[in-house]
Amino acid sequence: MSKSLAIKSLITPSSSRTSLKLAPLAIRSFASSSRCRIATSSAASVGIRLGRGVELRKKDGGLGGIRQQRRTMFIQTETTPNEASLKFIPGVPVTNGGTHEFLDLRSALSSPLATRLLGVDGVTGIFFGPDFVTCSKDDSYNWSILKPEIFAILMEHFSSGASLFKEGHSADQAEDTKILDTDSEIVGMIKELLETRVRPAIQEDGGDIEYKGFEEDTGIVKLKLKGSCRGCSSSSVTLKNGIERMLMHYVPEVQSVEQVLDEEELIALEEFSKLEARLEKEKKGGKPEYV
Repeated sequence: MSKSLAIKSLITPSSSRTSLKLAPLAIRSFASSSRCRIATSSAASVGIRLGRGVELRKKDGGLGGIRQQRRTMFIQTETTPNEASLKFIPGVPVTNGGTHEFLDLRSALSSPLATRLLGVDGVTGIFFGPDFVTCSKDDSYNWSILKPEIFAILMEHFSSGASLFKEGHSADQAEDTKILDTDSEIVGMIKELLETRVRPAIQEDGGDIEYKGFEEDTGIVKLKLKGSCRGCSSSSVTLKNGIERMLMHYVPEVQSVEQVLDEEELIALEEFSKLEARLEKEKKGGKPEYV
């Protein structure tokens, strides 16, 4: 039996979303989730078909009046391992299976919804998953202040049936774990494990991973963390105790997993290291330094 066939027999279907036992990805109970019920009435337009939830009724053989029905939409929120990120579940599909991340208004120009959400004071990042939207905030803001406006924007968008992206842009399936004809057997197995075992579990926590390559001479798999996993204090534990252990178990050629950081993240880490060094120096009795 070839190695690729052997690995397929060990991999459960992608629909088994809770099969991956990653250390920091604890199974959540519904006690930690909140469900917000938002009700609106459709009075935005007038016509023969006045939008969803509005009916015309006949009276004496003609149009005798308009009966307006209330339309309700349920948006569920779930906490994530990252306290600065919250997962919003509108109960309808968000993308076509792919994921998209927006960290500033320039990157969000292709999506009207992402642009509106990033326009909320305190919101620093937006992540679209297959059936959820993860919002990340600045540490100086509280979710109790941000959630009402985020709820309103999400409800308006998904109840209107508006497109997630502007014309010419799409929310296609993820391509990073697509097995190519040019991939080696090892890379194919790594991609298959990431797609069927790792990605579903990571998305349960409002994030995602992106495969960035495999160095065959060193055995290093490079991954990029997105969504709620970005900047999460437990991300290193997820990589080492969860993803790395599983890949090394099924693919002996894998020696370690490393996180790929964006330029902005590298700058932030460098500034944080400088701050830590300055505070440590002051703690030991040195003169305060100011920048």
